[in-house]
Amino acid sequence: MQRICTAAEVRFYFSSFLDGGNKNFLKPNKNCNLSAYVSGCEPGWACSVGKNKKVDLKNSKDVPFRSLACQPCCEGFFCPHGITCMIPCPLGSYCPLATLNKTSGVCDPYHYQLPQGQANHTCGGADMWADIMSRREVFCSAGSYCPTTIKKVPCSRGHYCRTGSTTQTNCFHLATCEEKTENQNITAYGILIFVGLVLLMLIVYNCSDQVMSTREKKREQSREAAARSAKETVQAREHWKSAKDVAKKGAIGLQSSLSRTFSKKKSMKSQEFKGTGQAKPGTDAALASMPASHQAKGSDLTKMIHEIDEDPNNHDGFHVEIGDKHMKKAPKGKDLHTRSSIFRYAYGQIEKEKALQEQNMNLSFSGLISLASDNDDRKRPTIEVDFKDLTLTLKGTNRQIMRCVTGKIMPGRVSAVMGPSGAGKTTFLSALAGKATGCTRTGQILINGKPDSIHSYKKIIGFVPQDDIVHGNLTVEENLWFSARCRLPADLPKMEKVLVVERVIESLGLQSVRDSMVGTVELRGISGGQRKRVNVGLEMVMEPSLLILDEPTSGLDSSSSQLLLRALRREAMEGVNICMVLHQPSYTLFQMFDDLILLAKGGLTAYHGSVKKVEEYFAGIGVVVPERINPPDHFIDFLEGVVKPSAGSNIHFKELPLRWMLHNGYSVPPDMLNTAGAQAAGEDSAHGSSLSAATTEGHSFVGDLVKDLKVQMELKKDYILHNFLRSTDLSNRTTPSVFEQYRYFIGRLGKQRMREVRTQAVDFLILLLAGICLGTLAKVSDETFGATGYTYTVIAVSLLSGISALRSFSLDKLHYWRESAAGISSLAYFMAKDAVDLPNTILKPLVYLSMFYFFNNPRSSFFDNYIVCVCLVYCVNGIAYAFAIYLQPGTAQLCSVLVPVVLTLIANQTDPGDFLKRLQDICYTKWALEAFVVANVEKFVAVIYV
Repeated sequence: MQRICTAAEVRFYFSSFLDGGNKNFLKPNKNCNLSAYVSGCEPGWACSVGKNKKVDLKNSKDVPFRSLACQPCCEGFFCPHGITCMIPCPLGSYCPLATLNKTSGVCDPYHYQLPQGQANHTCGGADMWADIMSRREVFCSAGSYCPTTIKKVPCSRGHYCRTGSTTQTNCFHLATCEEKTENQNITAYGILIFVGLVLLMLIVYNCSDQVMSTREKKREQSREAAARSAKETVQAREHWKSAKDVAKKGAIGLQSSLSRTFSKKKSMKSQEFKGTGQAKPGTDAALASMPASHQAKGSDLTKMIHEIDEDPNNHDGFHVEIGDKHMKKAPKGKDLHTRSSIFRYAYGQIEKEKALQEQNMNLSFSGLISLASDNDDRKRPTIEVDFKDLTLTLKGTNRQIMRCVTGKIMPGRVSAVMGPSGAGKTTFLSALAGKATGCTRTGQILINGKPDSIHSYKKIIGFVPQDDIVHGNLTVEENLWFSARCRLPADLPKMEKVLVVERVIESLGLQSVRDSMVGTVELRGISGGQRKRVNVGLEMVMEPSLLILDEPTSGLDSSSSQLLLRALRREAMEGVNICMVLHQPSYTLFQMFDDLILLAKGGLTAYHGSVKKVEEYFAGIGVVVPERINPPDHFIDFLEGVVKPSAGSNIHFKELPLRWMLHNGYSVPPDMLNTAGAQAAGEDSAHGSSLSAATTEGHSFVGDLVKDLKVQMELKKDYILHNFLRSTDLSNRTTPSVFEQYRYFIGRLGKQRMREVRTQAVDFLILLLAGICLGTLAKVSDETFGATGYTYTVIAVSLLSGISALRSFSLDKLHYWRESAAGISSLAYFMAKDAVDLPNTILKPLVYLSMFYFFNNPRSSFFDNYIVCVCLVYCVNGIAYAFAIYLQPGTAQLCSVLVPVVLTLIANQTDPGDFLKRLQDICYTKWALEAFVVANVEKFVAVIYV
């Protein structure tokens, strides 16, 4: 006890050791310094404080003098070089007495030598107990366990012993453990789990569609039953009305017959009835004198006639699921929440509208205006757009792509924008919708006579882009239903929303494909024309007040185009202002429009007025449409310069904008006051300003570069202001809150993920194979704590998780920009994406570790590795989200591959400079590697110090 170190000496030893000093010699101290250096200061030796002196081992301040009875260090203790006391070896170590190796002069199994010139100096105990990397021989070796620090027992069969073990551990049932085994072979468990997971993924891969299809079939059966019930109800109601008319006519005929009979009897027996008060023919009193059979029949008919006269819509006795009175009132109480009742209500209303339309077969649409107002109690706010001298100039080039466009588009009318290629038709619509970026706009755009921003009304404005931006992995109905739920008023009942969606599906002729997938590049879906109609339906279901469409009839045949235009005209009858770009319409389709905006090249107006007066106007200025020629085609060809003016007419196609301005009394720019000026203006508008080109010729390369950079900065600024600048909401429509939209996004994304389960299965299979390969190749060792295998793990998991996480946002960018521009919450979109990807964040580490852990079998527990892997995957997903959002898909994939590899190489630098050291501190790979290794070290230390 007089030779054991006190707390002060132990603290001195470990503080000197951890401060980075020489591990073979401690700092000078009270017992071992330049003036006093006894034999106990040598490694493996220790001295006593004196035989009768008491030692306070808990003393943490004073270091006692130790210079007496210096002897070799005892077995089970270690005596460092430079300190004269013994420190007990911890559990898990093996500290026997050293023996001198005469050949090398080293005390085995340790590495210290005996001092020269001292023949009586022998080897003692251990000289140092440090980390496993420095002095591995101090620890109980692998394949054996040490119940005490002086006893070492080989591991028996059926058990395994890791380095530093104090007991032997039983192997699992399916594991193989020979004698003196360092680790158990649990590959059999990994193989079983692999086979089970592969079978599960095969089942999911082949049966994933069955779950969705079964659910959709059940919903489809409910909907079809409701539609069939509604049609039967309408037919029965029509039959009942016909029966009422027949009964009424029969009752009137019977009354007249009875009246003639009683009149004849009165003439024959006038004295008999005289003074008795003759009853009025056709009344119940008159029927009282009839025979019993005639009396009963006449009474029933009279009663029925009275009921019909009092309430023509009474349906007592007409026992069907839906009648007029049910169609006028929505379901109440519990029926409100049942799917069947909602569908019955919706289809009942649609069938009623169809029946009323058949009663207005003139199709003049004048009688249907009252029909639309009667059927819909919700009045949409009207939007009238006036534009005066609207001019757009490109920033940087100063080229005018639209010039002096003046006119008006009004509610309840369908306007067509036509013109040759390059006339600025899409630019005109973008300017009206507030989507024209990179341009300087002059002139006025008035909304309902006020200079308000068009963005203030975006909740009631629909914009249909030229490209069909539709979710391909959703059905037609799911696409329309999501748009309706997110953009219709929040206080609108669900049954009314269903009615709106069903009405749009019916009007666009999408009933046959309502449950079909829209389709993607890899998955075949509906036809191109049907996809185009779905693209239009996404805006129609939100019941807009202003609907702008960019070439909605492109790719449609004549019948589909007419079907689409009829649906748009029905919207116009409800007060919607519709403006659309039209490309080569047929004459029948052309006549269905109310107004025409004809643009010439350079964005100049050649005509803006009624469709019925366009031929009259052009004939008045000498542009006559030949026989058997479609008028819109002839006008566009003339504006293109393909068709020459007719004989006797000297008008030039570039004069048409000037003629229109003079015809309406608009202010004409000075360069357009004569024909030559008009031609020059047209050439400048089509090919750019020659003055601008002349001024740029003399610029240097640096000047052009600076100018281009300024233009790009202006474009970025316009882009940011257009997408992120908020305007005051003047639409008077309250759409669902962020939380409700979050629920809708969760539902939509959940369906999309279920349909992409095959892709997810492939991702999981790749993770399984990666876990098997890395777990087999990277063997764990107690010297490195499996650092090599964990380095591969960080790279592999980062690559596989990052690449798959890119799909969350890269594939939906166009859809996001369209929905965001329509007012749908970006926060709800992002949060829903992250929430739906959360199961992958939880499952992917589990899938990978289920192979890596059982093939590698590290010292740390499965749960510790899983927690670190989950944090790693979540971090990688966040980085991949940033790449997908801010970069193009190709660049994002390249960055997702390079970043994990580069950061892992940086994190493994052993002697980094100041810059790399600071960079290491912010590398997620460094924190992941340290977390993995620390988990193993903690397990190792916990076993030793148990």
